[in-house]
Amino acid sequence: MKILIAIDDTDNLESRGTGFRARELGNQLGLMDNTVYCDVTRHQLLFDPRIPYTSHNSAACISIESNLNIDFLRRHCENYLIETSAEGSDAGLCVIPYDCVTSEIQAWGNRAKVEILTMDEAREIAAKSDAFLEGYTGTKGGIIGSLAAVGLRKIGNDGRFLHVKGMRDLKGGFDIKNFFNIADIDQIVELETGKEITSGTIFLEEWWRPVLKNKNKVLFVESIKNNDYEWTNISKDVIRSISS
Repeated sequence: MKILIAIDDTDNLESRGTGFRARELGNQLGLMDNTVYCDVTRHQLLFDPRIPYTSHNSAACISIESNLNIDFLRRHCENYLIETSAEGSDAGLCVIPYDCVTSEIQAWGNRAKVEILTMDEAREIAAKSDAFLEGYTGTKGGIIGSLAAVGLRKIGNDGRFLHVKGMRDLKGGFDIKNFFNIADIDQIVELETGKEITSGTIFLEEWWRPVLKNKNKVLFVESIKNNDYEWTNISKDVIRSISS
């Protein structure tokens, strides 16, 4: 079963960020029997001074495949957040089977990108679904972002990946057909034209991140004037601009 696990507001200005915590938790879950750690996405929510956030007001969503009891997995996530959430944080957790993410939760995700929302409404929406939603530190306001993250992840057209297989290890030159065999990427697309690239050569700089588009892991590239390689990943700034 595919399960989404989202966390939000686990950090303070001195601690490791929520993205790091999501990757660490995903690694832990992936070590369990009958569980595969698939990936993590980052979702940018409304950036507004009236909303309490640490630095960027983003939430993270972990995707796993598991045959384990979902309550067992949820308890592990709860314990992790209780042990690791930073002082002054407002940590929230949402755990839900992928197929149970309702249209109302998806709409909540879209709203969280443009509206100031309330914890009471988040709880009401979660209670009408199979979503587990709870806060653990501070005001517990992270439940707003964690519910939004599972909704945005289900929609499949928001955010960038913080973890996929190979992303943090692979850099340098590759044959594109071979690259698909060693990295968990669905598509390579030229940003300027939207053309899908299925063959040729690519040079990956150290900071490359797929983007979630049409529920696919899409690596956007641009042409490179190099005698050895045809394509390279787009810059960090451009990735941020198209995935927020």
